Amino acid sequence: MSPKELLYIEDALGHEQFLKKQCQEAIQNLQDGELKNCVQSMVNKHQQIFDSFYGLV
Repeated sequence: MSPKELLYIEDALGHEQFLKKQCQEAIQNLQDGELKNCVQSMVNKHQQIFDSFYGLV
């Protein structure tokens, strides 16, 4: 893997961590249970994507 490719993966990992954190913070402010479940599934998806990118390193 080239250094530039590694930088792209590191950048993608950072984005996925940020998006996951934003969703987790949103859950804390939501009242609607159905909406909380929807955002929780987004958290899970971002974790899966993060794990996929991490597996490339």
